[in-house]
Formats: sequence, structure tokens, C-alpha cells
Amino acid sequence: MSIKLDDYGRRRRIGRTIRGISAVLLPYDAAGRIDEGAFRRHLLRTLAAGLRVAVNMDTGYVDLLAPVEKGLVLRWTAEASDRQWFAGALPSDQAGPLHMAYARECARIAEAGGVPVIFPSAGTAALTEDGVSNFFHEISAATPAFLAFELGAMFSAYGRMFSGKVLTTLMEMPQCCGLKHSSLDRGTEIDRLTLRDRVRPDFPIYSGNDLAADMVEYGSDYLLGLSTFAPELFAARDRAWAGGAAAYLELRDAIQYLGWIGFREPVPAYKHSAALYLKLTGGLECDNPHPRALRRDDWDLKLLADAARRVKAAMSAQGG
Repeated sequence: MSIKLDDYGRRRRIGRTIRGISAVLLPYDAAGRIDEGAFRRHLLRTLAAGLRVAVNMDTGYVDLLAPVEKGLVLRWTAEASDRQWFAGALPSDQAGPLHMAYARECARIAEAGGVPVIFPSAGTAALTEDGVSNFFHEISAATPAFLAFELGAMFSAYGRMFSGKVLTTLMEMPQCCGLKHSSLDRGTEIDRLTLRDRVRPDFPIYSGNDLAADMVEYGSDYLLGLSTFAPELFAARDRAWAGGAAAYLELRDAIQYLGWIGFREPVPAYKHSAALYLKLTGGLECDNPHPRALRRDDWDLKLLADAARRVKAAMSAQGG
């Protein structure tokens, strides 16, 4: 579908309540170990800001975690969260039927109290279009609620965009309670919103576009790693939009600036950017990423420090 400029204008929904989910960073200490205390504090900070949380996502290094580590994160989140929360479902062992491996992972998450987010993998990337639909039918029979996840190749070699047929199938599944969409392309996301409005108007499209802070204006909600940099900034932006406040523009632009810095190429290194930013702003004591994760260059600190000054100014103007 070709998207024209006036298509965006017609979709703007000032005053709409934005449903935000923050993909929470998993912090590491100076010895390269998971920092449980830092994770718990950051999780509580995110919840206190008013956002729902998603753990064991890409921002939580889900593809690099051992099963026992994922289990610990689930337990810590269940102990802290007083509202619906989400977790990436990515089986460490995909031996045997693929849907069974995912069903086991979904069961672990559901038993802990979370909603699974079906993470792409080498197994799902190898499926045909009909195979993808059949896979999600199997998932829908195995778990009461889940989020589907289409992920661009800039994030993962196993990422893929779903066809209109697969998307329609997902929207028609009662167990599928939303789609996390991470193409980093506004037009593709608008296509999803248009299909959603036709097939299932109450179906959330959770934007994963960390480079386009304005997608919430057109009907997207969000599930973003960027929001872990500054949860209060996102919550303030969401309140301003719901209230029709002019402050929305400055807050949105601060998010946009932070996103372009944090998610520059190579995109997967954004997790290190998040840790650097959180240490700069007092949210973490250590800015180490996972030992096997991509790292940013030292000069990124100057860019992130400038973004932090802009975010602080935008929040201060609102009394935050």
C-alpha cells in the first residue's frame, strides 16, 4: 500500500489514551553478572512511572540468556509488578516440534503470571507463510493470551514481516491480544493500523519504531526498548497527548532525539546505549551490557549526555 502525507493527518487522534509497555533493560555489573538489585530498582521505577513492563525481550538479552536466568527474571518481575506484564517467549531448546518448544516457554511465562510475546527464531524464520499461520494456531491452542511479534532484519537475522494473510489470521484469534511491530518504517506500520481498523478495531498494534516517536499519534500503542532509557519521559508524553496539551510536542521531540542517538547503526547496540544513558542520569551504577552484546564507542557518551540535557529540560518545563 502506498501511504500519502494526508493519510497521516487523517489518522491523528488527539486525546486518545496511549497504552505503553516498556521493554526493560537487564543490567549487568562490573564482573559481567546480572545485577539483580539494579534490575529490581529499574523495574520498580518503570512501574512507578505508570508503564507496563516487558522482560526477557531483546532489551533484556533474551537470546543470550540461559533458561535459569530467564526464569529468575520472570520471578523477580512477578514479585514486583502489580499489573499485567509481558515476557519474551524464545525457547533455548527448539528440538522436536517447534510449536511444542514455544508452548513450553509460554507455559513457564503464564505460570509466572506474564503474557508471552512470541519471539522470532531460526525455527520461525524457516517457516512458509502457511507454516507461520499454522504455528500461531498451535500457540493459540496452548496459551490463553499472547502477543505476536514481527521483527525487522536490522534487529535480528531471524526477523520477518508477516503477510496480510498471516496478520488477518492473528487478528481473528481471540488469544492474540496484540502485535508488536518493529519494521522501523512508518508506512508499513500504517498498513497494519489500517488492516486492524478493518478486521479488529480493538486489536493493539504496539509500535517498535524507536526512530518515530510520533507513531502514537496515528493509532499505535508501543512496546519499546527506548522507553527504558527514561520511563518518566514516556509517561509524561502519553499524559500530554491524552490531555491535548501543547507540552506533548516538546516531550515527543525529546524522545525522538534520544531515539535517533540510541538506535543508530548498529541497531542492536542500543542496549549498551541504554546502560550508558541510565548511568549518566543516575539510574544505574554500572553501564556494562551483557558480556557478549555489542558495545558503543566511548564518544557515544557525549551524544547521550546531550540527549540527557534535552530530556531534563523538557521534563523540567513540565515540572517533572
